Amino acid sequence: MSIEQSNTVPELDFNTPAQRRLRQARMLKDKLAASSIAIGGISVILAVVMIFFYLLYEVAPMFRSADIEPWGGQEEVTYPVPGSGSTLYLAVEEQAEIGFRVTDTGEMIFFDTVTGQVRKTEQLALPEDVSVTTFSLLSEASQTFAFGLSDGTIKVIKHNYKATYPNGQRVLIPELVYPLGEAPLQVANGPIQKLAINRDSDEWALIALSAGQLTELTLSLTENFLTGEVEIEESRRDLPAFNQAPNKLLMTPDHRWLLASLPLGRVAVMTLGNQPEVSELIEATKGEITSFELLLGGNSLIIGDSKGRLSQWFFVRDEDNEYHLTHIRDFEHTPDAITNLTTEQRRKGILTLTENGTLNIFNSTANRNVLREPLFDRQADAMALAPRADALLVQHGSQLSFWHVDNEHPEISWSAYWEKVWYEGYEEPEFIWQSSASNNDFEPKYSLMPLAFGTLKAAFYAMLLATPLAICGAIYTAYFMVPSMRRKVKPFIELMEALPTVILGFLAGLWLAPFMEANLAGIFVCLLVIPIAIVLFGFTWNNMPNKIRFMIPEGWDAALLVPVVILATWLGLGLAVPVEDALFGGHMPTWLSNEVGIPYDQRNAMVVGIAMGFAVIPTIFSITEDAIFAVPKHLSYGSLALGATTWQTLTRVVLPTASPGIFSALMIGMGRAVGETMIVLMATGNTPIMDINIFEGMRTLAANIAVEMPESEVGSTHYRTLFLAAFVLFLFTFFVNTLAEFIRQHLRKKYGSL
Repeated sequence: MSIEQSNTVPELDFNTPAQRRLRQARMLKDKLAASSIAIGGISVILAVVMIFFYLLYEVAPMFRSADIEPWGGQEEVTYPVPGSGSTLYLAVEEQAEIGFRVTDTGEMIFFDTVTGQVRKTEQLALPEDVSVTTFSLLSEASQTFAFGLSDGTIKVIKHNYKATYPNGQRVLIPELVYPLGEAPLQVANGPIQKLAINRDSDEWALIALSAGQLTELTLSLTENFLTGEVEIEESRRDLPAFNQAPNKLLMTPDHRWLLASLPLGRVAVMTLGNQPEVSELIEATKGEITSFELLLGGNSLIIGDSKGRLSQWFFVRDEDNEYHLTHIRDFEHTPDAITNLTTEQRRKGILTLTENGTLNIFNSTANRNVLREPLFDRQADAMALAPRADALLVQHGSQLSFWHVDNEHPEISWSAYWEKVWYEGYEEPEFIWQSSASNNDFEPKYSLMPLAFGTLKAAFYAMLLATPLAICGAIYTAYFMVPSMRRKVKPFIELMEALPTVILGFLAGLWLAPFMEANLAGIFVCLLVIPIAIVLFGFTWNNMPNKIRFMIPEGWDAALLVPVVILATWLGLGLAVPVEDALFGGHMPTWLSNEVGIPYDQRNAMVVGIAMGFAVIPTIFSITEDAIFAVPKHLSYGSLALGATTWQTLTRVVLPTASPGIFSALMIGMGRAVGETMIVLMATGNTPIMDINIFEGMRTLAANIAVEMPESEVGSTHYRTLFLAAFVLFLFTFFVNTLAEFIRQHLRKKYGSL
């Protein structure tokens, strides 16, 4: 071979058809990869934005104000008042199809609410020379009322509606029922001036004022199981008189108190018991009381006066275990006199009409004026609200008008969600979440504060455990551990993240919580013994002869801590019994409750902290370890070459450089802890309380949504409030992540020059 031939370099042709096809394929793959990544990123952003707007879509209806318009959207639905005489009582049945009117002549009329056509009329059977002298309503929801007559007798009546379906069409048939029989009940010897009626199961109580004397008649109904006959047992007694003639009498459903409105804006309270007595005389208002009604459930008294003041009162127990009628709140009412007042039958709602015809709708729990609408130019004679609170019947002189009310969610307000509310039966304002109960008179409590507090509490205790363990473990693994050992330890810890949280919650609730209760003192002894054992072992190992130390491969000496920790834990649990006997009377949880006054709940925040911390550790560890390991080696080598120690290099070079990644790890771990559901759901008492005590449970926003969403009625206030809780959780996560990104960018800019 010649020299020329040996020095010849073969030419490469990059423009062959094969090379061109290869470049085109690569370009196509690059474009597909870039497009896929872009589409994926945009899809994630769109999904998050859609979640945001969907939550907002479900929450927004709660904040719409109420509205009222003529029924059916017509210009006006008015018709003459059916029957004669003055109206004592107006009512509307549930379907808002039939109205009911009671007059002072004893006439009871059922009529169509839209047209005014009379469907049925009944006249109260009265002897000659006997007339109606007073009227009393048991409650709007009960549909039961009583006539007081001039001969000292009482008749109790209930208006009822039966649904029939002839030819597949629903037809309502109104009827009158006499719960205590059609025969009048003799209570007094003279005309009955004022009357109060009450029913508790099969026990009836009637209190009548006649000639200045209060008389109580108690009736017990017993059904004979053999014959089906109802036997009535009567008992009566005289009650002490008020110092003035009352304008109206009301009896609480539990038959504990008789309330009387008196002239000059005063309210008298009579305690009904073995020895009845007038226990309180209160100046409730500076004007004359014009409206005096019990709210749904009969626990709250609503007072309206001639100066437009509307207030709520109920009985509160003091330090001496005595109950007093207490002023709870005033509503923002107009200064015009309140002439008509009615309450909702299924919610804590109040409707008022003023002397100039302005309609006001309030909710007592939310302390919210839902609607203020000048409907009329004069005061009304009577009004009635349908049981579903969607229809309003108003009488003006000889005319009735019928209205549709749109008031879906009056129970909510900023104060109901985020401020202390004084609920019925409580001794002071509190934060309470209690969305349902077993009775229809329940006052919903939608405070989100206990849930938000529980979310932060669970995340705090989880991060308190996970942060030092995860970060310190990551520092040692990335900076001190030999590569061969790191390749085994890091995947093992990251594998922990794949463990389902429902398994962790199951173990925490059924095994860890009882174990901690039985060995609480041992847990705290271990917290002291394990660090001491590690320090002593490190000191001992460092002073051992080199012959023994060199038996362990370099970098693997940390593995010796595993049996040390196990032995220290065994020793700590073994010492728990004598320590508990000597210091805590043999049982630490009982000692905490009885001696220190710290309640102990088996499923508490400490259990959640350990279980959730175990779930969060892999996330924080993995990201922190990658951030520290990714610090360029030339930085640490240069620091060591300049004379810095290993610890100085770690604290002044490696950790500041890795700080953006470490901070991201903490924020991601906190986000995981805040959004955790199953562990909190299964490992706590799931009680929505606000207590920083580590031995008490909690309920988080996420756990509350998981528990109550399947039981909530679609479209209800409860349902939308749960979506609001999800929206709050979403905003909290968004805020934390945004703040974390700003801080991370600041740290990157600050230490990026290293």
